[in-house]
Amino acid sequence: MAELLIELLSEEIPARMQARAADDLKRLITDGLKAAGLAWTRADAYATPRRLALVVDGLPAATPDRSEEIKGPRVGAPDQAVQGFLRKVGGGRTLADCEKRSDGKSESWVFVNRVAGEATTATVARALGETVKAFPWPKSMRWGALRQNWVRPLQGIVVLFDGVVVPQSIDLGGATKTFGNATVGHRFLAPASFAVKNFADYRDRLRAAFVILDPAERRAEIERQAKAAAATAGLALKDDPGLLDEVAGLVEWPVAHVGTIDAPFMELPGEVLSTSMRTHQRYFTLLKPDGTTAPRFVVVANMRTEAAGTANIVAGNERVLRARLSDAKFFWDQDRRARLDSRVPALKERTFYAKLGTMEDKVVRLQALAAALAPMIPGCEPAKAERAAFLAKADLSTGMVGEFPELQGIMGRYYAKADGEDAAVAEAIREHYQPLGPGDSCPSAPVSIAVSLADKLDTLVGFFAIGEKPTGSKDPFALRRAALGVIRLVVENRLRIGLEGVFASVHRLFANQLGSAVAGSAPTRDLVAFFADRLKVALREQGVRHDLIDAVFALGGEDDLVRLLARVDALKGFLGGDDGHNLLVAFRRASNIVAIEEKKDKTTHGGAVAPGDLVAPEEQALNAALDAAGPVVAAALAREDFAAAMTALAGLRGPVDAFFDKVTVNDSNPGLRANRLRLLSRIRATLGQVADFTRIEG
Repeated sequence: MAELLIELLSEEIPARMQARAADDLKRLITDGLKAAGLAWTRADAYATPRRLALVVDGLPAATPDRSEEIKGPRVGAPDQAVQGFLRKVGGGRTLADCEKRSDGKSESWVFVNRVAGEATTATVARALGETVKAFPWPKSMRWGALRQNWVRPLQGIVVLFDGVVVPQSIDLGGATKTFGNATVGHRFLAPASFAVKNFADYRDRLRAAFVILDPAERRAEIERQAKAAAATAGLALKDDPGLLDEVAGLVEWPVAHVGTIDAPFMELPGEVLSTSMRTHQRYFTLLKPDGTTAPRFVVVANMRTEAAGTANIVAGNERVLRARLSDAKFFWDQDRRARLDSRVPALKERTFYAKLGTMEDKVVRLQALAAALAPMIPGCEPAKAERAAFLAKADLSTGMVGEFPELQGIMGRYYAKADGEDAAVAEAIREHYQPLGPGDSCPSAPVSIAVSLADKLDTLVGFFAIGEKPTGSKDPFALRRAALGVIRLVVENRLRIGLEGVFASVHRLFANQLGSAVAGSAPTRDLVAFFADRLKVALREQGVRHDLIDAVFALGGEDDLVRLLARVDALKGFLGGDDGHNLLVAFRRASNIVAIEEKKDKTTHGGAVAPGDLVAPEEQALNAALDAAGPVVAAALAREDFAAAMTALAGLRGPVDAFFDKVTVNDSNPGLRANRLRLLSRIRATLGQVADFTRIEG
């Protein structure tokens, strides 16, 4: 078995494209190998700013031999049919080259074309040529007079199979690039080319030439150096996994340096400092022991230098940062010259969505909705909720947010505090976008909850009302994330909110404001179904079965998520025990019998049971048990004591089991039969108070 090594050397590949490109190279090449019938033991892809590399271990020297069967006419068929078949198989063959095959009824001629395997090198060359031509770069370019597209000018191709160069080339549309065994190291530290023998030699010689091939290793080295540099200064590195990934795609030989932020810029909010450094310069923020932003930063160079060179690198980056932060400070100073509330009228110049009005329209709706939600949120003052909603989007009109959109909400909080707004109002401005995802914190302050809920509910109802719902994997307006946000806000804060009523209220706000643009009834049913799906996603990681959620939602009218989850939790516990499991089996048996007999009789059997027609002790006992359990279950559900409701249901197990053991439902006496079917329907109805047991799997 042999090893295949491929390297595609180019000018700098954008960092954001490298990981996907390495995966695509691996996928396209291995798909080509697989299509040819080749197997391997391991395939690994790597990316640096200047190269994509792939190593495939355990490849055979050639593809396996294969045979193709071409079926012809039956034996004894007319000569014209036989000759047509022989022309089809080609090569001047005769019937002597064919075989007879029987299907048990007749015999037919079959030609077996045996094809010898081809050299793996030929398969590799073909697969690589197709890969280069069809590579799915998000953006690509042409260079010179060549017609071939690639992300950046392609400089060299290494292809080694079992340590030997594959003697092929690729047509780049005007020039050919021949496969070889030579590559180069770091652009400045080791620019001379060198030959490699295999993957181990390739990896080791690259390292000697100041290139760390593995992006995970580069990332770990950047983090190690940055943390060490921070510790030397008595500081800590701010956690930023995304920036680590990006910087690992910018350097082949990382060297971390610590720079200083000029004192005048330290009056800027820490978020502004870190965002400016991260967005424009890819610098890492350092933190003081108390967690505040330190006047230092880490820059990762792609260069090893002596002391004088290091000083120049640091000074140069400090100079560039000084210019960047000067811009940020200008926006900071300018924005604070006007009160935040004075910026709200400018929101009419910003479109929320073409069919849903402007951002000013949205703010008007948020005010009304936040004030309406406030009484449902313990400790929330309607006036503060309305004020926070009024200011929530105002920072979109500031220069700072115009420069750094990711600071929306954050800057609104700073400006609101500077204006003397209530602390709860200022925090709500910052927190109303949260939670942004599963790992993001969920607001717990009453005013923040109100505005965050209002913002997400407004978005959901608005887009559903105009038919812009998520489809498949497409969700351009992040409505799934908004729904999960609503679920977390409600559940984690244990809010008793009826969603259907809220959906209708939001829709009325849209209708009153925009008229025919959102005419029609509120999209309540679609939204409830959408929330049911999102709830399944949210609870899947907690081990909650989706069918239990379906069973409760199917009852209808259950739009209080806290109550719904309490019911699901009780149902989960009930079905996890023997009584619940066996009662579910009995429920299905009863339901199936009733369904079959109703279909046969072309009528329903849901009327009242006639006690006088209950002759067997077991059916009398079951009817008495249902008489006792029904009111207990109903009362327990009314006071939301779902555990008590399940306990009452568990008491039915014995009578139900005895009934099915001793009583024949389809008695020859029509009156007894009909009464027993009504008794089975009572089982269905009693359990159906708790959940739709027909939706439960297993």
